[in-house]
Amino acid sequence: MSSKISASDVKNLREKTGAGMMEAKSALSEARGDFDRALEILRKKGQLRAGKKTDRVVGQGIIDAYIHDGGRIGVILEVNCETDFVARSDEFKNLVHDLALHIAASSPLYVSREQVFPVVIDKEKEIYAAAARAEGKTEGITQKIIEGRVEKYYQEVCLLEQPFVKDQDITIQELVNQKIAAMGENIKVRRFTRYVLGE
Repeated sequence: MSSKISASDVKNLREKTGAGMMEAKSALSEARGDFDRALEILRKKGQLRAGKKTDRVVGQGIIDAYIHDGGRIGVILEVNCETDFVARSDEFKNLVHDLALHIAASSPLYVSREQVFPVVIDKEKEIYAAAARAEGKTEGITQKIIEGRVEKYYQEVCLLEQPFVKDQDITIQELVNQKIAAMGENIKVRRFTRYVLGE
């Protein structure tokens, strides 16, 4: 891979990660021009920065409403941040709107895995175990199948673990972490309700 760093790579990297120009150039330089590796470097740095901010109090934010498909699907969503200044910024508003659009398209049931009731997971495990045993799997393999399918279930029903509809390479949690790193504030998706006409 050539170590030449193009302006378009820097621009693409900034758009994908929300990083500053010097940060994007530095990551590309460290990755010797390998775009995917530079992306990974910036994601890890963003995760670290975001991790340091997750304990900070989020007392501000906005509620957004999104109506899709000619009024057949609607979403109301609350996202919190630390200050009114960030809550009023276009970047934050765009994030909240993108999240509402994602919820309309991807039908999550929960914000995070912590909200999934243990009884729901127990029921899922029973179903997976019965299916594995019916196929004659050993107990050890059955347990591995259950663990894998429970993880997949979380990824399907938990908003923060779903791939972002506008960029399938990142999860919603990674998108939020990018914005935490870019805006310098803790951001939390508090709650949402998704309505479908007739349901």
